[in-house]
Amino acid sequence: MRQERPDTFAEFTEWTAERYGALPALRFRRRDGAGGWAETSYEALRDTVRTAGRGLIGLGVRPDDRVAILAETRPEWTYAHFAVLAAGAVVVPVYPTAGEDELAWVLGDSAASVVICENAAQAARVAAVRAKLPGLRHVVLMDGGADDLLLGALPAAAPLAELLARAAARRGEDLCTIVYTSGTTGLPKGCRLTHGNLVANQDATHDLGEGGPGDTTYLYLPLAHILAQIIQLSTLRRGATLCYFGGKVENIVAELAEVRPTLLPSVPRLFEKVHAMVVSLAEARGPDGAERLAAAVRTGLATAEVRARGEEPDERLRSAWEAAEQSVFAPVRAVFGGRLRWALTGAAPIAPQALDLLRACGIDIYEGYGMTESAGVITVNHRGAVRPGTVGRPIPGCEVRIAEDGEVLARGPGIFPGYHANPAATAAALDADGWLHTGDVGTLDGDGYLRITGRKKDLIITSGGKNLAPAPVEFALQESRWISRAVMIGDRRPYPVALLTLDPAEITAWAAREGVDLGPTGPARHPAVRRLCRDAVDAANGRVSRPARIRAFTILDEDFSVEGGELTPTLKVRRAVIERRYAAEIDALYEGVPYGSAMYEDASYEGERAGERRERN
Repeated sequence: MRQERPDTFAEFTEWTAERYGALPALRFRRRDGAGGWAETSYEALRDTVRTAGRGLIGLGVRPDDRVAILAETRPEWTYAHFAVLAAGAVVVPVYPTAGEDELAWVLGDSAASVVICENAAQAARVAAVRAKLPGLRHVVLMDGGADDLLLGALPAAAPLAELLARAAARRGEDLCTIVYTSGTTGLPKGCRLTHGNLVANQDATHDLGEGGPGDTTYLYLPLAHILAQIIQLSTLRRGATLCYFGGKVENIVAELAEVRPTLLPSVPRLFEKVHAMVVSLAEARGPDGAERLAAAVRTGLATAEVRARGEEPDERLRSAWEAAEQSVFAPVRAVFGGRLRWALTGAAPIAPQALDLLRACGIDIYEGYGMTESAGVITVNHRGAVRPGTVGRPIPGCEVRIAEDGEVLARGPGIFPGYHANPAATAAALDADGWLHTGDVGTLDGDGYLRITGRKKDLIITSGGKNLAPAPVEFALQESRWISRAVMIGDRRPYPVALLTLDPAEITAWAAREGVDLGPTGPARHPAVRRLCRDAVDAANGRVSRPARIRAFTILDEDFSVEGGELTPTLKVRRAVIERRYAAEIDALYEGVPYGSAMYEDASYEGERAGERRERN
């Protein structure tokens, strides 16, 4: 009988095959033209990893060599991942959306000797920068032509015994992966994570999550990101099935209904989209549709609270719940396939309304917090320990404290040893006592639950000396169904303003429902759309302090995107890029020129400014 878990991930697929055998490990959409879904067992996963790992050794990959993976989330990513580790090498994930400069930087800085590319198109991108990569020896394809090096059919494969010996020789202190963080400024930094970091993280979270044989995790998040990687590890460690999305983001909701997952990790946007869709449908059912939906959610939450105490609802509450179950809860669960019982969200705050809806429908959804430098997880809400509005308590073995300036600090076995070839950045992130300085600002309540309130580097200081954190008002604005993104501007300016982008699906549905012709100039210039956004700004302003209130806003014609450079691959806002790109629109807000903007005549604010002037005089 093997040990309870492997000591490193180099032997992971050997361990899972022995433990789970013929159970389905992976499920994925066929690419052979036959359509439908295919499955790979744990034994077949091991065999494929063995074949690829032996081929990599035969290709000349040595222990501790860096092998990059440049691909979308797909089963071959998983095969490559574990094959590289089994060969004793180090995985370097590369975002498939990386631009030329970032691609060349990651491959060059990591000294990758081999790049495993999704297809010929990605290989061509590597070829375009290869002159900058003197250490790169081979490009291997997941899909390719007859003359290409293919991951599953590499020549001169090494003996199986050599692969197994290499895997067994790896130790917890050995490097497992270098994950390049998609910074909001400058080139990404390579986070060095050891096998021990990732094993410690898996051990700490194992009893906090859910899943096992018979469960299905639907994975659409990019495997180049640490969150998707730890979900992959935890799913396979438990013997559940990892199901990959088919490749088109617009098909995710349709695939959820088809796959019928029981477990779903996601960024908040997916859950918020479902909530917005439910609200739209409710409003389309009549003038009291929104209130009937709100009443159903209140009923569901009250029922969940009663049942969490081990009790059953009284007859009145049970009757109300049964009606809501038929009209709201069951249809919402059907959107996710009807079997979803556990969901995890992170990377950004989630709208409370979306959380309430899912919990009312009987779907447990938990917020967590972490970063690449912490091997993915620092805190998490979990069954039996949930506090809405927080990102949970520290996972076992991890300490969290708040510095004097409000920064969140973390320490524990999952914390990385430092950045690759960047001692200055390492010294800035890790202090002498082993505390990771996260760069996030937050608070801990009396029960140890962490609340994240913003980023230190995002702090805005107005020309009047007011220190403002943009996160609270931006989050409040993005709770609006109509607004996709909100960015506060105001550093060294007299007051804060906002750049807004629209949710096109919500605006289009609203216009059709209300009979509004958005006209040739589009929704960003339409007075009725500006009124919707003004109402959202008013609502957000009511939740923040007076100095942080938005005094003017403009609606941009297009949303921010990774491809456009305004967002990182993990969908964080690149403020410097946005401020440069929309400098004219920002200046116009302070000059009073209506770039689709709305200026506020805020008497309370004017009174405050007058008071400040009197104090200065």
